[in-house]
Amino acid sequence: MSNPNTHHALKIGTFTCAWCGLTVSTFAADGTRRNHCPSCLHSQHVTEHVEGGRSECHGRMTPISIAALRTGDWMVIHRCVRCDELTSNPVCPDDNQLILMRMAVRPLAQPPFPLESFGSL
Repeated sequence: MSNPNTHHALKIGTFTCAWCGLTVSTFAADGTRRNHCPSCLHSQHVTEHVEGGRSECHGRMTPISIAALRTGDWMVIHRCVRCDELTSNPVCPDDNQLILMRMAVRPLAQPPFPLESFGSL
């Protein structure tokens, strides 16, 4: 007879970050499912977002930006280094706040136009 405790054991999945090598739990501190590293925010391209199935790409997803939703929630925008697909994923409570803020202020710190143009308005 098998041990009854083994059938109902809580299994917490992990993955290894493709960028920094950190072993990461698939669940964030608040219990939500995570798909990116909380330290460097990189991910792996495992879901085909256009069709919704599994992706065969498996390229590294680089965090490139932050999107602020109307609800006030933030999303991390990733770009696959292999196929260039863009994805968005919710920010987790234990994500690296310094990297999140750097991405959020990058458009203000490095605008695509000269700031001197505001002096003549």
